[in-house]
Amino acid sequence: MNNNEILEWLREVQHPAKGDQSVVALGMVDEIKCEEGRIHVTLAFPKRPDPLKNYLVGAVQACLYRNAPGGTEIEVDTVVKDPAKPKKGIEFNLEQLREVSHIIGVASGKGGVGKSTVAVNLAVALARLGYRVGVADADVYGPSIPTMTGTEGVTIEMYGEDENDNLFVPVEKYGVKWLSVGHVSNAGQALIWRGPMASTALKQIILQTQWGPLDFLLIDMPPGTGDIHISLIGDVPMSGAVIVTTPQNVALADVLRGVNMFRNPQVNKPIFGLIENMSWFTPEAHPEEKYYLFGKDGGTKMAKDLDIPLLGQIPLVQGIREGGDSGEPVALGSRPDSLAFLELARKIAESV
Repeated sequence: MNNNEILEWLREVQHPAKGDQSVVALGMVDEIKCEEGRIHVTLAFPKRPDPLKNYLVGAVQACLYRNAPGGTEIEVDTVVKDPAKPKKGIEFNLEQLREVSHIIGVASGKGGVGKSTVAVNLAVALARLGYRVGVADADVYGPSIPTMTGTEGVTIEMYGEDENDNLFVPVEKYGVKWLSVGHVSNAGQALIWRGPMASTALKQIILQTQWGPLDFLLIDMPPGTGDIHISLIGDVPMSGAVIVTTPQNVALADVLRGVNMFRNPQVNKPIFGLIENMSWFTPEAHPEEKYYLFGKDGGTKMAKDLDIPLLGQIPLVQGIREGGDSGEPVALGSRPDSLAFLELARKIAESV
């Protein structure tokens, strides 16, 4: 635990009489002391009595107990003084994206459709076509790109004089620049983060990384349509998105929610197309055979109904799975599944 982390927790505590602004936004968090097994927070209240004082103290205590490790001693007291101006967290800007031509979100309505597999192989395929490519793994709860690229355990370098200036230096492999939450957390560590903390971590991965000149920055987005997605789309100048799905009806129903999120008037980001993953199963020993395990042409129908292009159909083959497990993306090769990603990369480049 550290003071910045505790400050992020306290952003959940809202003052009901102040337009539901948090105690942090109102400058009421006067002091935080974080020691081994103990957290002490001091709240500042003005001289004029606040009838919700006891409520806010209790809400802060509850928030700390909810987020801190079990057995942590929690103390909350108050002082009478004019609340200070809100303490600023990390200040983000778009400077590190200045030389990035196109930022594309790789999204899905639900998990388990192979979104990260598509993102990794699409990045490698774009690099093979001669483009300068980076990938930001924004799936903060299930970062899998370190495994898929064989970069687990790599030490991420940083430089800068203080936390507001520190920049991540992405890992470079297969002609692509990679950075993931998994690169900056311990292997196997469960990232138990609430929305504000997850959003802050995501912004750091994207906005505090030295990407340099790129033709494409792909963002492997978390599945779903929650507050992390809204924060990402609002703070990062995305060119648009591609949606990944599988053919079965349960996946396609979630695609509709994802498409509607990007088409919402408050978001209004173009969708370059739909990618149908696991379209059919082809045994490695019989490459001419196709078995439609999850239904046939569900993505084709959905793309037509939603009036978006179907960019490609990726088969379910053993080589794609093996490439993801071994850290050697299948798009590096020359087999039919490799060529499918190269064709997909060409279509996306043309669309953008």
